[in-house]
Amino acid sequence: MAKYTLKINGKNQTVDVDPATPMLWVLREHLNLPGTKYGCGVAACGACTIHVDGNAVRSCQLPVSSVKKQAITTIEGLSPTGDHPVQRAWLEHDVAQCGYCQAGQIMSAVALLKNNPNPSEEDINGFMSGNICRCGTYTRIKAAIKSVAKP
Repeated sequence: MAKYTLKINGKNQTVDVDPATPMLWVLREHLNLPGTKYGCGVAACGACTIHVDGNAVRSCQLPVSSVKKQAITTIEGLSPTGDHPVQRAWLEHDVAQCGYCQAGQIMSAVALLKNNPNPSEEDINGFMSGNICRCGTYTRIKAAIKSVAKP
C-alpha cells in the first residue's frame, strides 16, 4: 500500500492503495465518485473515461501510481450542477436511453470539443469511436456534439 495525494475535481484527496490500483477503482471505491463506470476493464468501451490534465483517458487501465500531480476530472467535477454545455446538449437531444455509457461519452465529447471546437462529422466519428453505446444512440450523440460546436 502507498499513500497518494491526488487532485480530483479541483480538490486534493489522499488515498492509501496499492500502486497498481486502477484510477477507476480509486474513484469509485475509495473516493465515492460512482459516476465513472466500469464497462469492460480493458479500455475498449469508454465507460470509464475521465480527464487527466484535460485529456480523455480510460481510468480502468490507468494505475494510480502513474497520475502524479496531474489534475483529474470526473463527470461529477465537470459541472457541480450538471449544466455544462455538453450535459445540457445531452438532455436537449434526449441522448441517453439506459444511460450507463453516458458519463464516458460526455467526458470524451468535452475533450473533443476542447481540442477541436468545430469538429466535422468525421472528426466526431473518429474521436468518439472508442466509446460504445449498447443502446445505439450514436446519431443523437453526434447531434448533441454538433449543437455545442462553435462555428
